[in-house]
Amino acid sequence: MATILDGKAVSAHVKAEVKREVEALAKQGVSVSLAVILVGDDPASHTYVRNKEKACAEAGIRSKTYRLPADTTEQALLALVETLNADKAVNGILCQLPLPKGLNEAAVIAAVSPEKDVDAFHAVNVGRIMLGNYAFLPCTPAGIVELLDYYRIDPAGKRCVVIGRSNIVGKPMAMLLLHRDATVTVCHSKTEDLAAITKTADILVAAVGKPRFVTADMVKPGAVVIDVGMDRDENGKLCGDVDFAAVEPKAACITPVPGGVGPMTIATLLKNTVTAAKLQNGLR
Repeated sequence: MATILDGKAVSAHVKAEVKREVEALAKQGVSVSLAVILVGDDPASHTYVRNKEKACAEAGIRSKTYRLPADTTEQALLALVETLNADKAVNGILCQLPLPKGLNEAAVIAAVSPEKDVDAFHAVNVGRIMLGNYAFLPCTPAGIVELLDYYRIDPAGKRCVVIGRSNIVGKPMAMLLLHRDATVTVCHSKTEDLAAITKTADILVAAVGKPRFVTADMVKPGAVVIDVGMDRDENGKLCGDVDFAAVEPKAACITPVPGGVGPMTIATLLKNTVTAAKLQNGLR
């Protein structure tokens, strides 16, 4: 029986620490603030944003969501970003992805000030992550590392396999594991004989976006399995990229969906926003 890596419980610890930091900053006259931009009517995006608003409120972080219609022009969106960049009362800026068709995500990401880029998507912050000299980390990979640390799972010297090479999860996840002295392999849609590679993993991270993609025959006995997926199966039921029921008996540790990586992502966003407030006020 695998140990369940409980993201809800660990995120509660992280959020409690964030709340203490926010209260300490308030005593120094610093108010922590996050601006969220939500364009269009994607149901999943609206759910994510509501969860972020709730988490901010619980931690004492002021948040304001700018809800824009799907037909918002790129010019108008970039103008809003520039306004928020210039607003000293705003510490962090988050533009919820994906954006509606017709809007250039790369241009919007590039427009956010690196000092307020709490998603760590800007090229400057991505470069800092490569060098290991960073202020902000992408929320999902950093949340996974926090989860591993909490359960005292040390990647050093381990074989780690990441399935997926997205800029948001796969690539930065590989870099963070590399910074922790792991031997890292990144797999993707062109990888040949995927199962032969995944079966070598002491720590397997699935971030492929396909329901129950990772099956038991792809997992090494005693592996740590991290499921980043938030998918819907053929019956519309929420599931991950890992076939949990089949893999759990074989793994040493595994994250559930929901309640695993997801809560850690939001907790890390809060941490990044506090870090931004500190940096902007010369406190770190």
